[in-house]
Amino acid sequence: SVPLSRGSGSSGLLTFSGGNVDLSDVEVTEIESTAQGIAALFPVSKIKTTEDAIAVMIATGTPEYGEAMGISYDDPVTALSKLEKAYPALKQQAQEDDTVWQSYLSLAAAPRGISCEFCCGVGPQGVDASGNSRCGCAHNPAVQSVTLWLMLNTDYSDAEILKEVYKWKAIWFPKDMVTLALQIAGGDTSVLEDLPGMVGGC
Repeated sequence: SVPLSRGSGSSGLLTFSGGNVDLSDVEVTEIESTAQGIAALFPVSKIKTTEDAIAVMIATGTPEYGEAMGISYDDPVTALSKLEKAYPALKQQAQEDDTVWQSYLSLAAAPRGISCEFCCGVGPQGVDASGNSRCGCAHNPAVQSVTLWLMLNTDYSDAEILKEVYKWKAIWFPKDMVTLALQIAGGDTSVLEDLPGMVGGC
């Protein structure tokens, strides 16, 4: 069977139905770090406690595309494995459609947080300008797969796709993502600064 095949529906496309923030005004090209993305995509103003941050950042249940992909927020280990294995086929499928591939590169080959930054030190950019993975761990191809699948099978905007990627990152790296959300909500704006020099050393 084809991994993470397209869901069935009247048009075959899913529309975004989640979130408490109006994403229509989010200018994704201005996001230069995961912290900036969290500030733009999640209702951080509602976060007062650690429990609030967990409630805002950690998704539960099955996303609307989860059944089609065979993944659930409640089973992150299985989702990670399925998404990692699907990456080569999804990448190839996207490369066959120049419009999708260029959209993917525009979103993912920039420091917007579509990466495994918390386990491997590659920072918030998971693929290079040619679309090659910058890390060989399971998390990086998994977040790339979420991005690619949603681009290929839904009409989600870049902001909606990025928010879904962050939901998965929060499940796989809860301490890091919840901590970032708490820092932003608490007024620690230093985490909003992009620090590109830190990745390559001094």
